[in-house]
Amino acid sequence: MNPHSPARTFGAAKKQLGQHFLHERGFIEKIVLAVNPQPGDRLVEIGPGQGAITFPLLDRHGELTVIEFDRDLIFPLTEAARAHGTLEVIHRDVLEVDFTRLASDGRKLRLVGNLPYNLSSPILFHALEHAAAIVDMHFMLQKEVVDRMAAEPGSKVYGRLSVMLQAHCRVVPLLTVPPGAFRPPPKVDSAVVRLLPKPASEIGVRDPKRFEEVVRAAFGQRRKTLRNALSGTCTAEQIEAAGLRPDARAEQIEVEGFVKLANLPG
Repeated sequence: MNPHSPARTFGAAKKQLGQHFLHERGFIEKIVLAVNPQPGDRLVEIGPGQGAITFPLLDRHGELTVIEFDRDLIFPLTEAARAHGTLEVIHRDVLEVDFTRLASDGRKLRLVGNLPYNLSSPILFHALEHAAAIVDMHFMLQKEVVDRMAAEPGSKVYGRLSVMLQAHCRVVPLLTVPPGAFRPPPKVDSAVVRLLPKPASEIGVRDPKRFEEVVRAAFGQRRKTLRNALSGTCTAEQIEAAGLRPDARAEQIEVEGFVKLANLPG
């Protein structure tokens, strides 16, 4: 590496921000290939860190918007990006970024990111709120989180995250990334997942808040029957009207069953 390279100015990862910087070239190339940027795409990266994915995406695409909370990374990112393409930096907490407004130029977003482990679920749910403005998402998360996202009914890890995401998106696990591919290495395996938002007509959820309320209550206490878990949310008659058994447990119910239950008149 050139000793005067801007990359030399990046500081160490900050534990309090859940930072683990990807550095293994082979995995970086696989992620960029999975994203496969096309002319006209509106690419937005969440948490670019030291630019491991940022710069290869810029090399392929020429322009990129990044959302970075750590102010200490902004200057070195901006300086290093000059040799690769046009970089727009949004210095903000991603949970405060309005993705729908970001797509107001008529181009839907393609989100990419190595998400901080301590914020992965809130970021996923935040993205769901803006799914109509998003083409797809390619995220790296803890493998156990990706397993939960893609789990099927009956699985030990099928739960609220599985239902909420699968109701709104196609969930496609792509590859597993070992701890040694990061600096510092996390204590767990990571995985890359592709999320493809469904069109509104395919989702079928009439009231998103009601749907979230039903799913949250159903999985609030695992192993409880629907009758007991939903006692303050739905009646046994409503559960039966949705084609479900009141003595069934939430982890046995397919996503469509929760949609039907939430769509019943109160």
